[in-house]
Amino acid sequence: MKLYQIAVSPFPPRVRLSLYMKGIDFEVVEPPGFDEAGPKGAFLALNPMGRGPGLILDDQRALPESEVICEYLDDAFPKPSLRPSDPWQRAQVRLLSRISDIYLVMAMVPLFDLVVQPSARRDAAAVGSAHDRVGEALDFLDHYIGTSGYAVGDGVTTADGTLAPMLVLVDEWMPACFGQRSTLPPRSNLSRYWQRVQSDPLVGRIADEMRVALAERRRRREMAAG
Repeated sequence: MKLYQIAVSPFPPRVRLSLYMKGIDFEVVEPPGFDEAGPKGAFLALNPMGRGPGLILDDQRALPESEVICEYLDDAFPKPSLRPSDPWQRAQVRLLSRISDIYLVMAMVPLFDLVVQPSARRDAAAVGSAHDRVGEALDFLDHYIGTSGYAVGDGVTTADGTLAPMLVLVDEWMPACFGQRSTLPPRSNLSRYWQRVQSDPLVGRIADEMRVALAERRRRREMAAG
């Protein structure tokens, strides 16, 4: 299998977590221009939406959208499963992923746009508004997050793959780029979850991969700026 991805995107890590958990061999591909205005080449032939991640199966069928890919992997390779057998817990996994994708990711979109601007030219009001919306999304997660060390239940689920890269962004990327304190500490349930879940080898691995990708992106931008 091949996983087409943008390294700094928070969506591919959830797919990688599933692949790691299931012991599936795969190749990571990050095409030139994939996250830029340039042509995306052959990837568009596989996924006309042009967004990552995209999973290319061994028979060359292509599947886009991270949540869909994770569901496919759990259906095609059911053991170990990253979806609880209990219907209520399975619903909680979907709920946490949905809150992250609809509320937290969308709250951070303005920050993704603003970070490429010089600090002195950033709209302070826009940064503050985005920060407030991020806090609101974190409140929702704090309410629903599990209290046993994982997002739901007592083991790794796709919800952990969804949340880990986003919490790296919230807890480390936002303060580093916008000079604000982490917004996690006031939210005790979410803060405790984040401290505990990183001790899981696979969740910790995708969190560290996100950190490495962000550091490399920052290094490239600093070099480009001279």
